[in-house]
Amino acid sequence: MKTIDLNCDMGEAFGSYVMPNDEKLMEYISSANIACGFHAGDPAVMQQTVSLAIKNGVAIGAHPGLPDLQGFGRREMKITPDEVYQLTLYQMGALAGFVKAAGSKLHHVKVHGALYNMAAKDTALAKAIVQAILDFDPGLMLYALAGSKMVEEAEKVGIATASEVFADRSYQDNGLLTPRGADHALITNDEDAVKQVLGFALKQQVSSVNGNLITVKAETVCLHGDGEHAVAFASLIVGMLKKEGIMIKAPLI
Repeated sequence: MKTIDLNCDMGEAFGSYVMPNDEKLMEYISSANIACGFHAGDPAVMQQTVSLAIKNGVAIGAHPGLPDLQGFGRREMKITPDEVYQLTLYQMGALAGFVKAAGSKLHHVKVHGALYNMAAKDTALAKAIVQAILDFDPGLMLYALAGSKMVEEAEKVGIATASEVFADRSYQDNGLLTPRGADHALITNDEDAVKQVLGFALKQQVSSVNGNLITVKAETVCLHGDGEHAVAFASLIVGMLKKEGIMIKAPLI
């Protein structure tokens, strides 16, 4: 039976407030990437989101980002590989503390926002992230953009990877995501997004913005949880995958 992981970025709130979609989305996903305080999240939200993931049997991942609350970690920063190593290690450790206290175990790491995109193309930054994981816990898995430098560097040192694709983002002919600021970067039509996810799951293919069919390794699909119709979309995706006989399951390390 074919399997695919559905992951979602979560815990991106502050104080005792949990994002309204997080609790409901946990029912549909198999992996949760929990913000660690630099781009969003704080101790209270981290603890609550970890608890939600455990309750729903969802794999828990650290979601480290750039130290940029105002920009939600989506603005590029001039940052050295040493700094990337340090902030990745720091944030993994913060979330791992809550996971351990709750009697569970950290499963993976997925970098957030601008840092994710920077490290996808920058070998030095990718190496820094991978080294932080290797030094912290080499048994963790790295979720990273399919075909990226992060996947490449992780595989060199034996860190398990899950190649990530996106349900609601368009792709360039080279297999990389269309930059957020560009035209047609986001897929807003549910039917088109579902078709894209099924293409990933069944054929490991996606149609680029130019209409070219390209091959992409798809092991985990990111569903964005902050949209108005995020829960309904997740339900739709899960229904279509099950209809095709595809099991939704977190990747084994």
